[in-house]
Amino acid sequence: MLNFLTNTRGKTRLTLADMATYLYLLLGTLLMFGPIIWLVVSSFKDRNELLRFPPRFLPYQQETVVVPGYDEPLQLFTVTFEDGTTRQMAQVRRVGIEAQMVDPAQPDEIVKVNINQRQPVESVRFSLDNYATGVTRFNFWQYLANSIIVTVAATALTLLVNSMAAFALSKYEFRGRETIFGLTIGTLMVPISVILIPVYLVITEIGWNNNLIGVIVPGAATPTGVFLLRQYMLTIPDELLDSARIDGASEWRIYLQIILPLARPALAVLAIFSVMWRWNDFLWPLIVLSRTELFTLQVGLNSFQGDLQTQWELILAMTVLTLLPITVVFAFLQRFITTGIATTGMK
Repeated sequence: MLNFLTNTRGKTRLTLADMATYLYLLLGTLLMFGPIIWLVVSSFKDRNELLRFPPRFLPYQQETVVVPGYDEPLQLFTVTFEDGTTRQMAQVRRVGIEAQMVDPAQPDEIVKVNINQRQPVESVRFSLDNYATGVTRFNFWQYLANSIIVTVAATALTLLVNSMAAFALSKYEFRGRETIFGLTIGTLMVPISVILIPVYLVITEIGWNNNLIGVIVPGAATPTGVFLLRQYMLTIPDELLDSARIDGASEWRIYLQIILPLARPALAVLAIFSVMWRWNDFLWPLIVLSRTELFTLQVGLNSFQGDLQTQWELILAMTVLTLLPITVVFAFLQRFITTGIATTGMK
């Protein structure tokens, strides 16, 4: 791996092309992973640090100290006096531009200083307070269960429906096959906003409104999935299917025991896409679901945004938690992506 990362065009030193290549790759890496790294680091910051300008990358928090005679820990500051000396003191209260400070070692004596004479004592701290508060105030486990149910059920249904459609469009000869396939691909050009109202009226009429099944079923058939699986199934030799038919295998057995195992790389790619689509879906669940106990994680995150105040620190922490499952799924199935996409359409 190290040799691969340090490959150069020149035999002994870096050439101009090598430097340009590494610079391009570094820039691309920063553009792709920079926002994610910033999101994760910012999820440990408190509200004041998030609103600070200019922003800082690491999560700084102000140090506090327990002072005898005070119920709550007091914020710690470095105070610069007029003679140039500095002392670390705790702030009791602030009144306008004046701060009342005490020395933690001598809490009985209150010193009044201008707020410009003090600087907060800060340190980098990766606190889990945002996560603990978010999970407590946010019905995280219920929303997580709803998201898992929707994602798993919708992905399984998508794989089943799309694979059967792709099997028919790739291995059966019938009049209008290419027309049906063309119409299926043509639906990719239809904006999602055009079909939202008709689909909503349909699921309302059949009683699926405010029901997880109303989120799962409408998106089961996807033209992208049909195209991906059909192009892959075209690479499967027809002779295998003919041999199975001669041996007396039914069409269902051919589909289950020959087509699906051979199309496993393409199915894995579609499974990754489907999991990402369903897990990150916000608009359709927001339209269908109005009962809080049925919310998915993406819809539930919206509850942290109020009319007068947005709790950014909790939104960031819960967003990181919602990213973890999709990251785990991608890590386990990513090895199939290159194989599945690279062999799609090859004959």
